[in-house]
Amino acid sequence: MHKNDSDITNFFSDRDILPLAPWGEGAHRAGEGPQGAALLIFGGTTEGRLAVDVCEQAGKPFYYSTKGDLQKVDMHNGVHITGAMTADDIVAFCKEHKVGCIVDAAHPFAENLHKTIDEARKVLSINVIRLQRVFPEHIKGVEYCSDYDDAINKIREAKVERLLALTGANTIKKLRQTKAIFRILNRPESIALAEAAGLDNDRIIFYNESLEIPTIEDEKKVMGEVGCDAIITKESGESGGFEVKVKAALELGLKVFVVEHPQLPKDWITVTGKYGLRRVIEHLMPDFFPLKTGFTTGACATAATKAAALSLLFDEYPEEVHFALPDGEIMTIPVTYEAKGVASVIKDSSDDPDVTKGCKITSTVILEKSDGFSVTFLQGEGVGKVTLPGLGIPVGDPAVNPTPRKMIENELRALEDNASYDVTISVENGAELALKTFNHKVGVVGGISIIGTSGIVSPLSNEAFVQSIRRELDVAWAIGCRTIGLVAGMKSEKALEGIRCVHYGNFVGEALKAAREVGFEDVHIAIMIGKAVKLAEGHLDTHSHKVLMNQEFIRSVAEGLGLEYKEVDMARDLWNTMPPPFFEEIKRLCYETCRTVYPKGKLSINLVESP
Repeated sequence: MHKNDSDITNFFSDRDILPLAPWGEGAHRAGEGPQGAALLIFGGTTEGRLAVDVCEQAGKPFYYSTKGDLQKVDMHNGVHITGAMTADDIVAFCKEHKVGCIVDAAHPFAENLHKTIDEARKVLSINVIRLQRVFPEHIKGVEYCSDYDDAINKIREAKVERLLALTGANTIKKLRQTKAIFRILNRPESIALAEAAGLDNDRIIFYNESLEIPTIEDEKKVMGEVGCDAIITKESGESGGFEVKVKAALELGLKVFVVEHPQLPKDWITVTGKYGLRRVIEHLMPDFFPLKTGFTTGACATAATKAAALSLLFDEYPEEVHFALPDGEIMTIPVTYEAKGVASVIKDSSDDPDVTKGCKITSTVILEKSDGFSVTFLQGEGVGKVTLPGLGIPVGDPAVNPTPRKMIENELRALEDNASYDVTISVENGAELALKTFNHKVGVVGGISIIGTSGIVSPLSNEAFVQSIRRELDVAWAIGCRTIGLVAGMKSEKALEGIRCVHYGNFVGEALKAAREVGFEDVHIAIMIGKAVKLAEGHLDTHSHKVLMNQEFIRSVAEGLGLEYKEVDMARDLWNTMPPPFFEEIKRLCYETCRTVYPKGKLSINLVESP
C-alpha cells in the first residue's frame, strides 16, 4: 500500500461525517448565518498558510488562529486571531462565531493543541480536518523512537558521546539530561526556554536563518563544526527539512535517532494537500465554495487500476483506494469491482460541464511476475486510438495521456516492482461521448482520451469561475501585490516565477478586465501556443467548446511574414516547424487583442514553449 495510506481517512463514509448546517441564505459574514457557517483554522506552519490560500478561494469569511504574532499571514477574507486557546476557549469561540468545521494545520508535534482541539470537537460535535504533512518511508540505518523517553533510552544504549539535537527549543526540557547540543532559533521565546531549562550557552547553537532552505552540505557543515557522533530529530515531514538532516548525518557516518510523529485521533479526517482539503470542505460544507472540484479521467483510471491490482496481488477489495497526484498529494476515490483484476470508478461530478462527468471508467489488469518492471497499455472499449503524432503517445497506442500513464505506473510499481502489467482502460459509452469532443481533430478515433495533468478538474466554464478570478485578484491586491501574473495553468505559472499568479483558465479577457478594475497597472500574461493562436486571432475566451485552432489564420500570419506554413495537427508542433519571427508575431497579436480590454498600464505577453 502507499506510504501514507494509514494516515488518510476515507471521508466519504457516512460514519466519518457529522451533520453540519449549511450557510444561511443571504449570510455574508461569519456569525450571521446558522451554526456551521464558518471555518476555524489552527496554523502557524507551511500547512497553515496553504489552508488559508485554499479558503481564500471561497470568498467567504473564516478564522485563522496562531499562538503568536510572528506567524501572521496576509488575508483578504480571513480574520487572524492570536494566543493559546483552551478547549473551553475553542468551544466558546466556535459557538459565538458559528464555526461548523475546524482545520488543524498546526505542526505535527503540537500534541497539546491536537488534544485540546479534540476535546473541543467532542463537546461541539463538529468535524476536524487534519492537514497533515507527507512523511517518507522509514529510512534504512535510522533508529526510530516512539517518543522522547524511548529516544533517551536508545541514545544511552548506543553510548552516544556528543549529541546534536535538531528537535527545537520546546524539547530542551525533555532532552536536557542527554547533555545534547541544541540548535534553536535566535528568537526571544526560544532563548527563554533554554534559560528556563538552565542550559549553558556552550550547549546552544543557532539556526543560520539566512539559509532559506538548507542543503545537505549546509547541514553537514554544522554537524562537522559541532563534532557530534549522533543527531536526534523529529519526523517533521517533507516541509520540515527532515530528509535533508537525516541524509547529511548518514553521509557523515553519524548515528541518527528520529522521534516519530504522534498519532492523531482516528475519527479526524486527514488530507495531505490543497486539493484534498478543498474537496473535504466541499463535502462537509457544500455552500462554502461556489463551485466544486472533481477528478480527471486520468485520476479515475489510476484509482481503478490500483484497485484491480490490489485484488490480484493481495486479494484485497477496499471500498476506496488512495493514490498520489502528480504533485505527490494523496487522494481517495471510491471503487467497485467487476471481477478479480477488474475495477471501476464513476467519474466524480464536479461543477465543470465536461462530457465525461458521471461516466464509468474501468481498468482490467493482467500481470506476470518477472525480474523487472513494465506496463503495457491496451485499448479498451470507449477509449480512443492515437492515429497522429504530437500527443506524446506512440501512434497506434490507446489514448491514455503521458501524465495518467505515469500516475498508473507509479502506483503499480509501489505495489509490486517485479512484474509485467497489461492495463486495459475502458469507458462506458466512450465512443458516443467522443462525438461531443474534438478528438477527431487531433487524431484520436473511436473513443475519448484519458487525460489530466494535475489529476484534479477545476470548474472553469461558468460565471462562478470568473467570479473566483476576481476574488483572487482582490486578495492579491489586499495583501500588497501591485504586479500580477495571469496564467492558464502550472506550466505557465512556472514561467512567471517570483510573481503572484492567478489562473484564468480560458477567460483571458475576463481576467484582464478584473485586473484593470481592481487597479493592477503591471500585468504579465503567460500563455502556451495553443491558447495563444486563438488569443492572437482575437478570441478572449479560448475554450475549445467555443473556438478551435484556425489553420487559415495561422497560414495568414506565416505568409504575412513571408514564411511557408505546413499545416500541423497540434499547436505545440508549431515549435518544431516555425522560426522565431512567427512566435514574435503571435505575441504581438496577443498583445493587441489584450489591449482591447486592458488599454492602459504595463502589459507583457510571455509565450511558454511546450515541453
